[in-house]
Amino acid sequence: MLRTCRWFILGAALLALFASLVTTQPAGAADGRPFTNPVKSQKGADPWLEYYNGDYYLITTTFTGVLTMRKSPTLAGLSTAPSVQVWSDTTAGRNTNIWAPEIHFLDGKWYLYYSAGPSGVACCDSQRTHVLESAGTDPMGPYTYKNSLTGTNLTPGGWLIDATVLKHDSKLYLVGSGFIGGSKQSLVIAPMSNPYTLADQNFTIISSPTLSWETVQTPVNEGPEPLYHDGRTFLSFSASFCGTPDYKLGQLEHTGSDPLDPASWTKKQTPVFQRDNAAGVYGPGHNGFFTSPDGTENWLVYHANSTTNGGCGNARTTRAQKFTWNADGTPNFGTPVALGTTLPGPSGETAATPTAYQLVNRRSGKCLDVQGGDSADGANIQQWACHTGANQKWRVEDQGNDTSRLVNVGTGKVADVAGCGSADGTDIRQWSWLNNNCQKFRLVYTATGDYVRIVNESTGKVADVANCSTANGADVRQWSWLNNTCQQWRLVPVS
Repeated sequence: MLRTCRWFILGAALLALFASLVTTQPAGAADGRPFTNPVKSQKGADPWLEYYNGDYYLITTTFTGVLTMRKSPTLAGLSTAPSVQVWSDTTAGRNTNIWAPEIHFLDGKWYLYYSAGPSGVACCDSQRTHVLESAGTDPMGPYTYKNSLTGTNLTPGGWLIDATVLKHDSKLYLVGSGFIGGSKQSLVIAPMSNPYTLADQNFTIISSPTLSWETVQTPVNEGPEPLYHDGRTFLSFSASFCGTPDYKLGQLEHTGSDPLDPASWTKKQTPVFQRDNAAGVYGPGHNGFFTSPDGTENWLVYHANSTTNGGCGNARTTRAQKFTWNADGTPNFGTPVALGTTLPGPSGETAATPTAYQLVNRRSGKCLDVQGGDSADGANIQQWACHTGANQKWRVEDQGNDTSRLVNVGTGKVADVAGCGSADGTDIRQWSWLNNNCQKFRLVYTATGDYVRIVNESTGKVADVANCSTANGADVRQWSWLNNTCQQWRLVPVS
């Protein structure tokens, strides 16, 4: 009887413990906002995506001397989010063909890595890797140039692209794609002493293209990206020539002790993500990884073409999809999803997807406004106390050349520099779309808090509140950049 009582007490205690464990498990978050690929249709190659402090940040290849970034509280919102210029370089040795940008939060700051070449030199034998440092914890910057990460044994002359940062045992390593001696284009690695300095400028090859699926048209290993899970480290990479429909993802796993030792890396003998003819997806590659807002889901971001001859240029679009894990602990990326398929967004998204933006002047706190909601060509653009009217809502539409047009939601017309005048004080008004540079603007990141200057592509001058007035109805005109708050505008998402 005593033994039975003891078993009963023990069983009751175990049941109570089990019940407490069950009840304290977090409930699964609901699906995020529905989205449809592509996530970015203009300049969508080589995407890098981070979720940080309530927003997604997306940066991609531009092929120019600038870098633009998009920000949205939902994945769906990235498709129409403003492309904001976060970096521009006029230094002749590194101001063209910017490729494969990535941001990494290290030692309390963001570091932006990218490859670029010199102006006046034919693409693409002079690409080098560069790194920028943020002023604080805002992923959009502002950024300052820190260093060129150039290996002494890389040929020709330090050529290195697609660099990323690998973390192992509290140490940092730079992993990229390059040549050593007479090698094929391979994955190479070197240790770092800090996020912008190599500890050793001699790189080591950890993977070369030798398998048939890595050598279609040209033997290539590039675009390495680390993935950490349950104490294991994987490295995805892109294989074969980027202009073929057979560009695809391969995978390494770090199975040894020293990341600098090629024998520490084990290559999976088959690709892990590749074309799907039935879905119309070709050349999927150059990926990144991100997690859902609630941290429960793993997601893949990548670029792909929609035709077999899409090439290595701007026809490639940014796409995203969730992935899972196999029973053996390896990632299962599945197959690429066809464009136009609506998918549940990442779990834990709670914000509404923005449909437009208000532009709020930093000095006055008032909004960019079409006077009286007038739909006529030539209607004045002014500032006015912010309200919910459509005449203060703007769609910022990417034109695919690092510029955007500002389309008023209420009237359907665009912001325009009157008569294409170049003088200080020329009025900014609305007009029907003519597709000229007087109607195209660059949103240039200026200060933390989402403040930008609105720079006209034709004149290089900025949207300015006349005489720094704070009154309703004060005119908005163009003026030379003076770096004052009357010329700074905050992007505020609205639904």
